[in-house]
Amino acid sequence: MATKRDYYEVLGVSKNATADEIKSAFRKKAKEFHPDLNKDDPTAADKFKEAQEAYSVLSDDSKRKMYDQYGHAGVDQATGASGFSGFGGGFNTSDFDFGDIFDTIFGNGGGFSGFSGFGNSHSRATRGSDVLMRMDLDFDEAIYGTEKKFSLDVVEECDECHGRGGFDKEECRTCHGKGTITTEQHTILGSFMSQSTCSECGGRGYTYKRKCSECNGKGRIKKKKNLTINIPAGIKTGDRQRISGKGNPGTNGGENGDLYIEFVTGEHKYFIRDNDDIYLEVPLTLTEAILGVKKTIPTLYGNLKLNVGAGTNSGDKQRIRGKGVDNKYNHHKGDMYVVFKVYTPTKLSREQKSLIEKLDDTNLETDEIKEFAKFVRNND
Repeated sequence: MATKRDYYEVLGVSKNATADEIKSAFRKKAKEFHPDLNKDDPTAADKFKEAQEAYSVLSDDSKRKMYDQYGHAGVDQATGASGFSGFGGGFNTSDFDFGDIFDTIFGNGGGFSGFSGFGNSHSRATRGSDVLMRMDLDFDEAIYGTEKKFSLDVVEECDECHGRGGFDKEECRTCHGKGTITTEQHTILGSFMSQSTCSECGGRGYTYKRKCSECNGKGRIKKKKNLTINIPAGIKTGDRQRISGKGNPGTNGGENGDLYIEFVTGEHKYFIRDNDDIYLEVPLTLTEAILGVKKTIPTLYGNLKLNVGAGTNSGDKQRIRGKGVDNKYNHHKGDMYVVFKVYTPTKLSREQKSLIEKLDDTNLETDEIKEFAKFVRNND
């Protein structure tokens, strides 16, 4: 699947651009890349269509909000490009006032002969749009992998009419099979020809005498499907898994789009995950921290004995190689980091207080404590 450019980058505007700024930017791109005006650049048509697609999303508040939140995955270009669900009906030249653009180009002058070089795309086989859904996984499912069964509402081609939407095809009487309507506007400066999609046939160039009753003329039917997927170990939030051919159906014999599942993983009470590394906070008593200890700690793969050195402080960290996430999704294995936290007792018996006072009499001052005491004396 080709990687799409960011829509804001395509139009050359910031993410905080106003509706007027977006419209103005699209006008400039249309003027620069329209194939009838830029015949020297072989990529002009593709750039023009790219600008159309970007404008169709960013000029619509709801689509723009979805795009800002989820990127290309949050919107769907239903006309068959490889976008995700949410674009709606795609971009149509009748949705934008091209007269404004060519008024700017020609200064309201005459003689522009309309749009050339655009075939009737409604008769071509086009790939179905992709579908994006989210799936929640708990911590263990994400770490160790699992099998998930789920239901999905999918739109499929109508079996009754085979996606056509009707029977007994005939030439459209309004556009006479062209799929477009050409209108001419006369002004004192000349004539201006414009072309728009035929509203009767939707640009296909033909209609049907009898509408399909099964799909009500839409050519598609919504169905619920049960699917099962195997999720590899190591999935994290934001990772996606593609299921080929389970997206929306294509048109005119085009292949189905794909289903993308985006995962959201849960947290653990003790383990903290950072990509493929695992962090674990281990509590130590004051005695364990001072004297050192062999401490049994949990890992993702069972318990192990860890040597804690004498004089350990809160925040000290110890690395255990290879005990992080064994990620089958990206073929990487992380490490585990043990972070120690020394707990100072708040309730002491008389005997314990006496022992602490005796310990203090031994003058167990560290170099840091001595240096700080010297600073205090010099500061007086």
